[in-house]
Amino acid sequence: MNVREALNSALDEEMAADPRVFLMGEEVGEYQGAYKVSKGLLQKYGPERVVDTPITEAGFTGIGIGAAFYGLKPVVEFMTFNFAMQAMDQLINSAAKTNYMSAGNIPASIVFRGPNGAAAGVGAQHSQCYASWYGSIPGLKVVAPYSSEDARGLLKAAIRDPAPVIFLENELLYGENFPVSAEVLDSSFSLPIGKAKIEREGKDVTITSFSKMVGFALKASEILAKEGISAEVINLRSIRPLDRHKINESVQKTNRLVTVEEGFPQNGVGAEICTSVVEESFGYLDAPVEDIVRAAKRACYRSIPMAAAAN
Repeated sequence: MNVREALNSALDEEMAADPRVFLMGEEVGEYQGAYKVSKGLLQKYGPERVVDTPITEAGFTGIGIGAAFYGLKPVVEFMTFNFAMQAMDQLINSAAKTNYMSAGNIPASIVFRGPNGAAAGVGAQHSQCYASWYGSIPGLKVVAPYSSEDARGLLKAAIRDPAPVIFLENELLYGENFPVSAEVLDSSFSLPIGKAKIEREGKDVTITSFSKMVGFALKASEILAKEGISAEVINLRSIRPLDRHKINESVQKTNRLVTVEEGFPQNGVGAEICTSVVEESFGYLDAPVEDIVRAAKRACYRSIPMAAAAN
């Protein structure tokens, strides 16, 4: 099953199971989604539950949040999370802060989903990773699936969750195929938010990553295996809450840590992981933590003029 099909089937099953669930966003209905994630849903559930919106992120995000406060369970699709910046006030000050300030007593069961991170042939304005942006906000849960199992199980969990969930997909993963078990295909299947997955066990170094970067981490672990280095690869799945226990448990076994992400190097997810490991597992480390984003940026700085680097 590819990731697109996994997301589509999760939406379909949750809409069938709960009449309060509905999908809204730009081109989700007649066009069946910019990336065809909502294919067939308009024909099955009609325009009242698959709602094509105008090009106004702040407007339809606010409508979705209001519907969630009323007791419905909206799934708001952004054509890209870069466009969600138009709705940041609604996302943070309405959805997240109301949930946080009310200690969860004001229901806001809503999912904000869409592609995040770099894609093919797009500029810097359409290539940003928002994991650390949203991961710093109280009142939000933030997940970032890698495989079809992740996409299906985490989207089901997000729709059922009583809190606002930021669901960060990756455009380049939609067409990738992954093996799925009968358990994953069961309509009752879901994955717990806040729990990471060990994709590959190892004993010499821990590599943490999320979303598309998990694939690169797994490829790197195969290369390292040929050199006699056993790498343990952790798929974070969830950015907030972060599975600190599993990360530190792994580091205490391997004594080394490499973090991999595609976001900005300063104040990133890797920096948060590094802080957690220094706080809880510093005595176990045999070498400094390496953040691949930072290493890449240092190499970039060496290759471009300083005036450009400063910008």
